[in-house]
Amino acid sequence: MAHIGKRIAKSREGIERTKLYAIDEAVKLVRERAKAKFDESVEIAMNLGVDPKHADQMVRGVVNLPNGTGRTLRVAVFARGPKADEAKAAGADIVGAEDLVTTVQGGVIDFDRCIATPDLMPLVGRLGKVLGPRGLMPNPKVGTVTMDVAGAVKASKGGAVEFRVEKAGIVQGTVGKASFDDGKLVENIKAFVDAVAKAKPQGAKGTYIQRVALSSTQGPGVKVDVSSLGAAPH
Repeated sequence: MAHIGKRIAKSREGIERTKLYAIDEAVKLVRERAKAKFDESVEIAMNLGVDPKHADQMVRGVVNLPNGTGRTLRVAVFARGPKADEAKAAGADIVGAEDLVTTVQGGVIDFDRCIATPDLMPLVGRLGKVLGPRGLMPNPKVGTVTMDVAGAVKASKGGAVEFRVEKAGIVQGTVGKASFDDGKLVENIKAFVDAVAKAKPQGAKGTYIQRVALSSTQGPGVKVDVSSLGAAPH
C-alpha cells in the first residue's frame, strides 16, 4: 500500500471520498486546502458518457470564463499584412508567417495559444506533428482559425479556455485560481460545465455528464453533485 504523506493526509481531512458536494461547498473545500506557497490553479475534471474513438462522440469546444483564468497566456498568431498588424495591436505576443514556422520547426515554442488566419493554414499545417501533440494546433471549431484575429487574441488573453475529451471520456480544464473568491470560481465552473453540456455530441447515449470533481494543483479531489451545477446532465 502506498504511503500517504502527512501534508496529503491532512488536506484530505474533512472530505468524505464518496460524498457528492454542492458546488458552493465543494469550492470552499478546495480553496481551504490550497496551502502551497504559490497561487494554485483550480482544476475541473468531468467524466462524460462518450467514447471518443467514434467521430460522432467527440467533444471539443472553447469557453470564455466570465472571471478569467488568473494566468496570462502568451499568444502566437500566424498572419500577414494588415491582419498581422491587427494581432499586434490586440496584444499578441508573437506574430509571423514563414519566419514563425521556421522558429517552431526549430523547437522554439514560446507560447500557450496559437491563432492563424485561414489563408495561412496550409503553411501552419506543416507544424501538425509539432503543435498537435501539445494541443496548440489552430482549429476553426474553437475559434483559433479566423479572420477576426483581434477578437481571438483578446478572447485568449481574457480567459478563453479550450477543452477536448480524452481517450477515457474525461474533459479537464483550469477554471481559475485558489485566490479567487468563491463566487467567481463558482461562476467560472458553471460556465465551463455549461459549455461542455452544450457541446454534447449526437452520438452520446445515456447520461452525458456522469461525474464532476474539483481540485487545486496540490490539493485533494472533491466530488461535485452534478445537479448543483445547473447544466442538463442528460
